[in-house]
Amino acid sequence: MPADYEYSHPLLDHDGPWTLDDVMALPEETLQRVELVDGSLLMSPGGTVRHQRLASRITEALHAACPPGLEAIAGLNLEVSDTRMLIADFTVNVAGEDGLLLPVADLLLAGEVLSPSNKFNDLVLKRKLYAEAGVPFYLVVDPKDAVAAATLFELKAGEYVEIARSEDGVLKLERPFPVTIELSL
Repeated sequence: MPADYEYSHPLLDHDGPWTLDDVMALPEETLQRVELVDGSLLMSPGGTVRHQRLASRITEALHAACPPGLEAIAGLNLEVSDTRMLIADFTVNVAGEDGLLLPVADLLLAGEVLSPSNKFNDLVLKRKLYAEAGVPFYLVVDPKDAVAAATLFELKAGEYVEIARSEDGVLKLERPFPVTIELSL
């Protein structure tokens, strides 16, 4: 590059640990999801069409089955703490919040569809962070095969314990409320 070339971008111009205010002030990016964990950014590309289709199908099924006062939404910014902001692929939460950040206290279920670029974060890091924040249920969906597989975990004594697993592309849940979700695409 020529010596007089200058390039500026908020991600490159930042010094020190990131704060929630810093992240929320970033320009909207269409190709990257930006999450915050204790001063560090986690960035991942948006999901594939299959990933997004599966997340939408699950969100729709959960939303249709939600009891009054709850709703299911895809891709919310979750304020886990003042140093942590995550973006779940889908959530079940208390209905009515209109802000840019959903407080984690309003969350009943966080859900993630695994992607090759962030599988470790979803299976290990986010699972731990959601548990620490007291999110009652965590749903993980693995789309690797023609028929996706899903596992629902419930928080017990600070740890997630498996309580349901899909069979033949169908996930039938009794908790947190009854719902059947078709996972084949």
